[in-house]
Amino acid sequence: MTASIHLTLAHLLIAAVAAFLAGGINSVAGGGTLITFPALMALGLPPVIANATNTVAISPGSLGSLWGFRREFAQTETKMRWLVVPGVIGGAAGAMLLRITPPNTFEKMVPFLVLFATVIFTARAPIQRLIKSAHPEAHRTKTWFVIGLVFQLMVGVYGGYFGAGISIMMLSALSILGMSDMLQMNALTSLFSLCINGVAALLFIWAGMVYWPYVLVMAIAAILGGYSAAGVARKIGSDRVRVFVIIVGYTISAVLFVKMLR
Repeated sequence: MTASIHLTLAHLLIAAVAAFLAGGINSVAGGGTLITFPALMALGLPPVIANATNTVAISPGSLGSLWGFRREFAQTETKMRWLVVPGVIGGAAGAMLLRITPPNTFEKMVPFLVLFATVIFTARAPIQRLIKSAHPEAHRTKTWFVIGLVFQLMVGVYGGYFGAGISIMMLSALSILGMSDMLQMNALTSLFSLCINGVAALLFIWAGMVYWPYVLVMAIAAILGGYSAAGVARKIGSDRVRVFVIIVGYTISAVLFVKMLR
């Protein structure tokens, strides 16, 4: 499926820059996939291969994030960690669903997926305000936890299939389940993202859906971006970074819709 892809040093450089930016963006605002996935498509990868390659290349970044939140993770409730189970199941199901989706069908879905992810990302600020203003103790019940398990399963399916915006969805779920400490919530979403993307990445590798020349350079660039670009991004301000990602997301989705309609 990737034999006809033309690879040059310039292509590798573009992929590395996109991953570096995504690493920095993910460290302060999230939404880095909205940079790397379209970049891989622009470099000539078919949408399905671009999606799988992006998942494999960017997923190690969650491990660094989890390590950074290790103290907060140690303080989280054991019950909340069980949400990783439906996430992994959903991630595997989503990856297999992508595997059997005809490439032409997925290509038609891409503009809608990018737009959906951008809308979710845009809603992050009001979601965070809702988290802060909610009364979490009212939802610390078995019924709400079961609802959380089901929701996490659906997020896992979406994450394994496409992935952009899952952290924001999971933050919302954790807030509904009664959590209010944002650092602990970020620690858990780092674990969930690592596991969802990890199981999807393994299935993509097994199915031969990954274009390897981009993976290593992007993985290294994403890690470096998360480490070094985070300081620059914080000086710029997370709000400005979010605005940049939102503009990029809506612009790309608009371009993809126009291309689809031609």
